Amino acid sequence: MILTIDSLKEMGAFTGAPVEREITWKQGDKELTATVYVRPLSYRSAVSDLSAMSGKTDAVAGRIAACICDAKGNPVFTAADITGEADPERGPLAGNLTMALLAVIGEVNQLGKTPS
Repeated sequence: MILTIDSLKEMGAFTGAPVEREITWKQGDKELTATVYVRPLSYRSAVSDLSAMSGKTDAVAGRIAACICDAKGNPVFTAADITGEADPERGPLAGNLTMALLAVIGEVNQLGKTPS
């Protein structure tokens, strides 16, 4: 095979459209549910991971920012939104929501699971 854009498309080497999922998390006494779109791991997430390895960004915040998007694939967050640096008065993303987002990213990317 010769590596071309067309051959890569045929093999499914591009992430394509984001995947719609529903998440639920506890916020105080309330259980909240939201629809999110998850971009499968891609070039964007690889760049974020490398940036974290060099100490430029937070790895978890970068992963969430790279993968959680709108229906068109546009990022919803920056890493600074998640860590709270974008708006110190608002603060960082709540822990339960952070865990729900990481779980859905793992689910979409089948992280930690061996394919049968």
